[in-house]
Amino acid sequence: MIAAIVLGAVCGILGFLPLYMGLRLARKATPTSNLGHAGALLLGVLLSFLVLVVAFIVCALAVRDLVLPFVLAEVGGLVVSAVVFGFGTFARK
Repeated sequence: MIAAIVLGAVCGILGFLPLYMGLRLARKATPTSNLGHAGALLLGVLLSFLVLVVAFIVCALAVRDLVLPFVLAEVGGLVVSAVVFGFGTFARK
């Protein structure tokens, strides 16, 4: 069970990386770029959702009885990484 929680937290943190990369792409976007600000952010959200769902499906197919701790840890890892990023950004400014 502890392994499922640790793996879920790691997958949650990995699920935040596409959001971070989408934010970086959106900041670099010029007004005439094809991707644009919203496109970069939506691409990050889509890839983040894809990472989280694929990890959930793999866990559900491999070890069905540990899905709940895995998913809760996954969501917790995503939220904690977003909060740490937000506080880090706020502290730098």
